Amino acid sequence: MDAPMVQIRPGRPDHPDVSALLAELDRYLASLYAPEANHILDLEALKSPEVDFLVAACGAQTVGCGATRRAAGADWGEVKRMFVLPAHRGRHVASRLLATLEQRLAASGASWARLETGRDQPEALRLYERSGYRRCGAFGGYPDNGLSVFLDKRIAP
Repeated sequence: MDAPMVQIRPGRPDHPDVSALLAELDRYLASLYAPEANHILDLEALKSPEVDFLVAACGAQTVGCGATRRAAGADWGEVKRMFVLPAHRGRHVASRLLATLEQRLAASGASWARLETGRDQPEALRLYERSGYRRCGAFGGYPDNGLSVFLDKRIAP
């Protein structure tokens, strides 16, 4: 089922609705991994100029979020903080959000989108692989700890 009523737009990570969404994502990740294995951007990092933060909204309700962070001096950017509320999954919200993040990242001059996700998140892995991401080596200073899965996708020539 498609989600035509969902709007994807720039948002503020410190908006109360978004903060609640990020808190739910943090709880979910904390249930899967030890704190040192969670490589999340905190609120201050999400507000930095190199971060592009988007929200998915259904009417007045924020149902998802995601961000990209450009790597200084590199031809790639990283997808961060992707999350869609469980009640809104299966409606293509995440794939639309990811595609919009990729378009904006390519428009900023990046040729590649990269991301790190966890091996214990099969739904996320399926989304990224269906969206054209391929496994790659560790990047950006992440440890290759056996818990992380590293993926990339060419988004511009």
